[in-house]
Amino acid sequence: MAKAKSAFVCAECGAEYRKWQGQCTSCREWNTLSEVRLAPPRPGAAPSASGGRSGYAGGVSRDVTDLSAVDLTEVPRLSSTFGEFDRVLGGGLVPGSAVLLGGHPGAGKSTLLLQTACKLAQERPSLYVTGEESLSQVAMRAHRLQLPTQGLKMLAETSVETILGVAERERPEVLIIDSIQTMHLEDIASAPGGVAQVRESAAALTRFAKQSNTVLLLVGHVTKDGSLAGPKVLEHMIDASLLLEGGADSRFRTLRGQKNRFGAVNELGVFAMLEHGMKEVKNPSAIFLSRSEEQASGSLVMVVWEGTRPILVEVQALLDDSPLGNPRRIAVGLDGNRLSMLLAVLHKHGGLFTGDQDVFLNVVGGVKVLETSADLAVLLAVVSSLQNRSLPRELVVFGEVGLSGEIRPVPSGQERIVEAAKHGFTRAIVPRGNAPKTSPAGMEVVAVDKLADALEAL
Repeated sequence: MAKAKSAFVCAECGAEYRKWQGQCTSCREWNTLSEVRLAPPRPGAAPSASGGRSGYAGGVSRDVTDLSAVDLTEVPRLSSTFGEFDRVLGGGLVPGSAVLLGGHPGAGKSTLLLQTACKLAQERPSLYVTGEESLSQVAMRAHRLQLPTQGLKMLAETSVETILGVAERERPEVLIIDSIQTMHLEDIASAPGGVAQVRESAAALTRFAKQSNTVLLLVGHVTKDGSLAGPKVLEHMIDASLLLEGGADSRFRTLRGQKNRFGAVNELGVFAMLEHGMKEVKNPSAIFLSRSEEQASGSLVMVVWEGTRPILVEVQALLDDSPLGNPRRIAVGLDGNRLSMLLAVLHKHGGLFTGDQDVFLNVVGGVKVLETSADLAVLLAVVSSLQNRSLPRELVVFGEVGLSGEIRPVPSGQERIVEAAKHGFTRAIVPRGNAPKTSPAGMEVVAVDKLADALEAL
């Protein structure tokens, strides 16, 4: 018998090596290489272009196409029956696409996809494959959520060869795999969930989706730091990567697009986890602005841009005398390193010292703010808590703060101001570069150039 060949694959970037080494030279990560046994070549398989031979394989010629001659007809999309889900996907499900949905245990991945599958099955053939639960468990969840169960084909299986055989026979338009970490191929000599099994199983399922024009939805697990488990090459195979965020202590879930070949990246969809499953929130600003009637210092509303729409969220700051020699800087929903930088700018260009204060920052609602338009609102909330003076409830703020104390404009400033005006805000402090020529009715816009100007405007 021929000796089985093996390779060492990096779990972070997917790079392959002949022998084990401590550090991956591609991504510079340590102790990420694991041994993968390579499957022997199948009899009669055509040699590939990556096997050291010419791309002209099997005597089949490939025609090239001029870019100007490519058909620009818009790709038809299927509605997932959830408007927020369709928004994150860029308008709906694309036939022949592979979508990876990740999230922590209990976030609602299986619930969201089961609701989607049951509703889609009423109009088009759908197949739901579960590798983690039995059919009775899935049926009990569907009954508890009061979902229509007629028409949805179910399969409890972990063998990719068997799944592909059933899919060839049933010809579904939507194929859901829950989850990719439980799938395995017979040719791969490793346990399910390993680097080789996850990579090759996803490759086989994605290849079937492309060839049969099937919508493929994969459920993926995440690691402790919130990144998708498995090799990084998995994220390159699929067309869209979505992350469902939200803890068990909150009834709201946010669906964020991390990669999308058919739409905008960093688009955000908001859902509420209720007794009968996931329900989309069509006006996220309304739930994130449920403020108490009593005015408190350190509370301020800012306008952030998520994907293709503005969202109003509240940021809260709390400053207290620190008993420690090294005061704490804790930010929930914001970048902690950027908070330290902004506090230095406040001291240098605002004349306010916070070196002896513990600084706690929180974005209400569990939203993670990834853009720099929250800088000015963070600093003004810190000043409000430091001086123990509450800010007006009708005030809204956005703008990026530079290291020299200047207030820089941010994208889509006009749309942010209009969104704030819709929710009843009457005063806005914005960068001068975002000041509109004509302010919305009932809105006073204060344009500032420097941090000192913003502090004076308060």
